Amino acid sequence: MSSGTIENQPFTISMENDLHLRGNVHAPKERSKKPVVIICHGFKGFKDWNFFPYLADELANAGFYAVRFNFSHSGVNEKDFDELDKFAVNTYSREQADLAVLFEHMKEEKLPFSKQFDLNQIGVLGHSRGGANAILFAAEHPEEAKAVVTWNGVSDVDFFGDDLKKDIRENGVGYIANQRTNQNMPLKADILDDMETNKDRFHLLTHLEALKAPVRIVQGDADGEWLVKGADKMEKTSSRHSLALIQGANHTFNAGHPLTETTPQLDEAVKETTSHFQNLLK
Repeated sequence: MSSGTIENQPFTISMENDLHLRGNVHAPKERSKKPVVIICHGFKGFKDWNFFPYLADELANAGFYAVRFNFSHSGVNEKDFDELDKFAVNTYSREQADLAVLFEHMKEEKLPFSKQFDLNQIGVLGHSRGGANAILFAAEHPEEAKAVVTWNGVSDVDFFGDDLKKDIRENGVGYIANQRTNQNMPLKADILDDMETNKDRFHLLTHLEALKAPVRIVQGDADGEWLVKGADKMEKTSSRHSLALIQGANHTFNAGHPLTETTPQLDEAVKETTSHFQNLLK
């Protein structure tokens, strides 16, 4: 059955302690059983930020169901960072728990279009910190996750500077500036404790060595030096993984929020992504 158009429908999953996963499922024109791609936003990102709606549409155009969503502690409820109390304690453990809940709802066919998801053919994509979550989810779901793409993804879950960590340890809270919203965003010790307690579980390079799902590492060469070097490290963990270095691309592939027009760098990232998933998800 085909409706002939790309469509997206919203969903909300309510969890304990007034937590929610809010998302959208983008469906391809042909509504038959097809692979699904889960999209993980990054540290100061959210499902409606910058290129995520466009990316989900492009994945649907390429024949996939695409799921973009806000992690429960993204800091975004109705609008830009209106839940900074949750952002302050957003840990990788929490984000992986969120992904587990999302996956359960996919299996129980509780998401829009989910009766047509092929859950043995899952792709996972993450931008920046979301790249770490994509790798961790794939490592813990080896049967279902068949392909991964990272967009300017971190190679180490701990990307917090020493001064910031010192502030958090000494004062119980540290702050990181959001230039776009002019907010000082709080970070509490829960975040550092979680990374220290779960060092082995969150060691990305070790996971990449063992990961059977091939990873396409899409990295802008004009992004931060530590991310460019990290992309190289990730590629070298296994011959299954490959690096696409995009010339002149910064951390957002030169796209701005809100996205009013695409950029050559963003389009190249999308092309690399769709071809990787089309090669591996049948």
